[in-house]
Amino acid sequence: MQKSAKERLLWSQFDSLQIGMDWDEEDIVRPQVLIEDVFGDSHPGSSHLNRLAEQVKYGVYEKGGKPASFHATDICDGCAQGHDGMNYILASRETIADMVELHAMATPWDALVLISSCDKSLPAHLMAAARIDIPTILVPGGSMRPAPYMTTSIRAGDISLRQKKKDAISDEEIREFKLTGCPSEGACQFLGTASTMQCMSEALGMSLPGSALAPATMHDILNLSRKAGRAAMNLYKKGIKASDIMTPAAFRNAIIVHSAIGGSTNATLHLPAIAAELGIDLPVDLFDEINHLIPHIGNIYPGGKHLTESFWFAGGIPRVQLMLKDYLDLSVMTVTGKTLGENLQDVVKDNFLSRNAGYLANYGIDVDEVVRPVSSVKEIGSLAMLKGNIAPEGSVVKYGALTEEMMVHEGRARVYDSEEACYGAVVAGEVDQGDVLVIRYEGPRGSGMPEMLMTTEAIVCDERLNGTVSLITDGRFSGATRGACIGHVSPEAASGGPIAFIRTGDIIRYDIPGRTLDVVGIDGVKKTPEEVAAVFAQRAKEGIIPRPKRKGVLKKYTDNAKSAMKGAGL
Repeated sequence: MQKSAKERLLWSQFDSLQIGMDWDEEDIVRPQVLIEDVFGDSHPGSSHLNRLAEQVKYGVYEKGGKPASFHATDICDGCAQGHDGMNYILASRETIADMVELHAMATPWDALVLISSCDKSLPAHLMAAARIDIPTILVPGGSMRPAPYMTTSIRAGDISLRQKKKDAISDEEIREFKLTGCPSEGACQFLGTASTMQCMSEALGMSLPGSALAPATMHDILNLSRKAGRAAMNLYKKGIKASDIMTPAAFRNAIIVHSAIGGSTNATLHLPAIAAELGIDLPVDLFDEINHLIPHIGNIYPGGKHLTESFWFAGGIPRVQLMLKDYLDLSVMTVTGKTLGENLQDVVKDNFLSRNAGYLANYGIDVDEVVRPVSSVKEIGSLAMLKGNIAPEGSVVKYGALTEEMMVHEGRARVYDSEEACYGAVVAGEVDQGDVLVIRYEGPRGSGMPEMLMTTEAIVCDERLNGTVSLITDGRFSGATRGACIGHVSPEAASGGPIAFIRTGDIIRYDIPGRTLDVVGIDGVKKTPEEVAAVFAQRAKEGIIPRPKRKGVLKKYTDNAKSAMKGAGL
């Protein structure tokens, strides 16, 4: 029975308002499907989603439903780099989730289709799906075409750094990058947070098999969108809700896939935040446990060589799941109305893997180069949680994107109270080889937890510093981050965490295999843990730096955000 049937009897204007659009008397008694997208002119990851929504509508109509389109456009980390706009990015996750919840709860809906591509909108949609808990499917917006010579839009780091140095780059080179860095619609070409979260949606069972990272310029993504509309109606008829799919076992499956592909550290924020909406506790220690077990088979940039389009051609998430099926719970329910195990059987029967491998052959690339056979892989996992006197609650590092030489490091701390100050020091040549940079007061309550991509790229694009300098922060990183970058340090400085009491000249040591992160010396002199604790206690008496006064949505977020170890939600 249509969910809104009872409400329609309460107030006749309900039907009149819908007929006042392009609905007729048959439409108002059909199962009604809410289609939520983040379409808009905000960035290439969202500017094409209206076309996917149109296909979803066709699929819903085919199966007897009535679709209705709603929109809450997202914003882009890339457009917010280097200025105060970046402080609003993570907060937008909460706002988008709230808007979808508002749309879904003011009117009764029978099913929900979510369409998103990128960093914050996709986890926001899954958070909303968990709250609303009706039959739901998410359509990923796919991946962008490669830039020239198989490069990505992240070349912006090198371009931007050289722009700030005299005679280091020509106007022509800058213009060529601007014209080619983002050659099409879709999420950026590397395994950043956008691409990672598309993969996580599929790995959770909330997206159709093979839909994560489908090229945004190919017909496949349109076909998958239409199938999603049909699938939403199937979920409605079977009564399968979001909570039936996003179970503890499904989250564990997703973390296994994340470990295997070398996904963004931001998944350690988003997956726990999604799980929390379902009342599921997803401790970040689970990421560490799983990363001790799972082979890192994805050779995907920035932790590897190949771009996201090539990963999809190589078989994408279904190939990874087939290769790791002995680690996965294949009995979990998915948006197809079938189990993960049944889906994988269907993928093989459909020749999805061999068909797409033919596209990869156009580039002269073998499938095993992109998704490496388990037997050939030495590295286990790709992400670690570090704890110590800097981060008693924890911190995160993607070791799949750094060199063996930097897995253990000890160096002199250089401390900055904002990313802008640290970036300026790197550009000005004030940082020495071996230094450990500390950026604090950039956590969820400090400034909204901006990402540090501009600074991390300045480090790796500087030949003098690359491979020798580490960065530690209570902020977060882009999924494109490369190098020894330890983030999400908790408790954060704005909450009085120990990172607030580090001083320039202290000695910091981290050991990724040992999972430790500590101050081991004060003012250049080695100290015992007890001596360091005594110094920190004395420094704590000076208090922390007052945070800037905020207003509106950013004030709401920074006043109430949870620890990064709890997903940084509200």
